[in-house]
Amino acid sequence: MLIETAGEFTRHIPKESRLLGLDVGDTTIGLALSDVLRSIASPLLTIERSKFGKDAKQLQDIIAKHKVAGLVIGYPVNMDGSHGPRTQSTRTFVSNLSKQVQLPMLMWDERLTTMAVERAMLEADLSRQRRAQLVDKLAASYMLQGFLDSVK
Repeated sequence: MLIETAGEFTRHIPKESRLLGLDVGDTTIGLALSDVLRSIASPLLTIERSKFGKDAKQLQDIIAKHKVAGLVIGYPVNMDGSHGPRTQSTRTFVSNLSKQVQLPMLMWDERLTTMAVERAMLEADLSRQRRAQLVDKLAASYMLQGFLDSVK
């Protein structure tokens, strides 16, 4: 069930439950997991995208394993606030996922998350290969942490 506002979303989530953050890209989905107190977001893993059914099954397994109560999905709005092809692609993904996963879902503005993560990795002097391995799950973590901080 897609929920429009952060306040309404948090009312649908049981206390002391985990959230899963998703950074949905064309080829990968970065995942981050909150602690049960919803204070800290940690990078979890990156799923290589294939067919939607397989991607949804992987997400369902992760949700069950970690007892996730809600999904915060990065919403790739353009810098000027407009919506482009990635925004529509994410909306389609969320619409399809909501038919497979019966959890509250919130789309959260992810502007600048990947850029902030890339900058931090460059400052840490990580190789290009290592940055490519980490960027999606770190971006999901950064986005989820932004949500957690905003509702505290």
